[in-house]
Amino acid sequence: MAKIAFILLCHKDPEAIIKQAERLTAVGDYMSIHFDARANPDHFEMIKSALEGNPNVAFAKKRIKCGWGEWSLVQATLYAVEAAVDAFPRATHFYMLSGDCMAIKSAEYAHEFLDRADVDYVESFDYFDSDWIKTGMKEERLIYRHFFNERTQKRRFYAAFNFQRKLGLTRKIPEDLQIQIGSQWWCLRRRTVEWILDFTKKRRYVMRFFKTTWIPDETFFQTLVRHLVPEDEIQTRTLTFLMFTDYGLPVTFYNDHYDLLLSQDYIFARKISPEAKELKRRLGLLYATRGWDFKISNEGASLFKFLTGRGRIGRRFGLRFWENEGSLGREREMLIVVCKKWHVAKRLVERIRKMTNVPCIEYLFNEEGTALPDLGGIQSTMGKRHRHRRALVRMLFDYYETDQLVVCIDPSNLDLLQDFCADRSKTRLLEIECRFSDEYLTGHAKRVGLAGEKTPKETLERLLPTIRADMVHESDELRDANFDGHFRIRETESIEANAAALAQFLAATPEKAYEIANIDYLFAD
Repeated sequence: MAKIAFILLCHKDPEAIIKQAERLTAVGDYMSIHFDARANPDHFEMIKSALEGNPNVAFAKKRIKCGWGEWSLVQATLYAVEAAVDAFPRATHFYMLSGDCMAIKSAEYAHEFLDRADVDYVESFDYFDSDWIKTGMKEERLIYRHFFNERTQKRRFYAAFNFQRKLGLTRKIPEDLQIQIGSQWWCLRRRTVEWILDFTKKRRYVMRFFKTTWIPDETFFQTLVRHLVPEDEIQTRTLTFLMFTDYGLPVTFYNDHYDLLLSQDYIFARKISPEAKELKRRLGLLYATRGWDFKISNEGASLFKFLTGRGRIGRRFGLRFWENEGSLGREREMLIVVCKKWHVAKRLVERIRKMTNVPCIEYLFNEEGTALPDLGGIQSTMGKRHRHRRALVRMLFDYYETDQLVVCIDPSNLDLLQDFCADRSKTRLLEIECRFSDEYLTGHAKRVGLAGEKTPKETLERLLPTIRADMVHESDELRDANFDGHFRIRETESIEANAAALAQFLAATPEKAYEIANIDYLFAD
């Protein structure tokens, strides 16, 4: 069975560190601690005194001062790893932690999980081909030498960087290494860790290279594991659940996140708020439990994006460049079907297509697989469709040689609707109002990743009112926009009333509109 040696880098909250060490070692696992030499020395003495009698706890033989983005974080990790390798010969896995991490599974679950596959868990994406780095320096992290800390010595950091850049003092990346990047929260097998330690002693020029790279804790272990371990023995993921806000800051978990954390497909989570006393208490008891049946739904990231996004309805101050590309054409009619239940809209537009010969395109701005003609690549990705929305629709008019086109758009895309309705073309909207049962909303939550098959019933009961309110909010926004030519058909209305609205939308005869609207199964789920 797996035996885990936790590698803990910490610099504060000695009481929490002591409790964390006692919890994780109480079930037979190990811990090696590096306490930042910058931190309060009394705190280190408190930790050492409290844990010195615990045979499953070791301390890095050398303590150094650590700084964010510096090599010192990697060096401190290596010191703690060396201590763990020497002190715990029975350890099979080495798991990187911080003082803000806590277990969200039991030791029993963690050991069984690691026993399932003989692999290393580490995020490792190609440094240059991936988009792991969103903003800031990329190649510059590697090809220039960084001697100062950007956060504490900003002027020196950029003075040295600009001096090298001005004189062209770049350096080569080691030719036999393909640089990787990823999260620093890894879990590696003993054999892999021993290979890395051996590598650090033999390949001094590689060590010199990484010592002057910027933020090497995101590249050092990630690169070496890929260099030393066969690809089929690497899982490119972390076992620590963490999320980041739009501003690149880690999401903090509080007392009411307990059920959410337990349902994620991870063993640990960070960051746990220091104020979340009840969450810490409950998670602290969890690691030693046995027989716990964890229901993994793994909706945390998508749920966070959904809930935070509800408060981020932005407004633009100017037209994007593609919005100035010109009109769709004054004589053209763009007929937009707006419906949250995509299958309902698809049934209606299929009926319109068969009975009017008007070209109908389904959710081209929402569904990657929507059937579209080859338009030279502009239709190939969802990003291109949104960036060049007017150009795309103009090309569809030209392709079908028509002045009338029906498209489906999800009501959440208010910016698209505002853009097209502001065009010189004749634009009309048909909103399809549907009823949303709890069963439908549950299925919707699962389809979009807000819930999984094993999401607890209690979580769904709290989530469904939010989703329902979100759909009502989208409909209210459509009404508040006061679009000209906005018609509605409703599930609760008669076929005659819906046919009247459809006739105005299509500019069709009442008889033709009634024939189109007369579908018994239109609103069926």
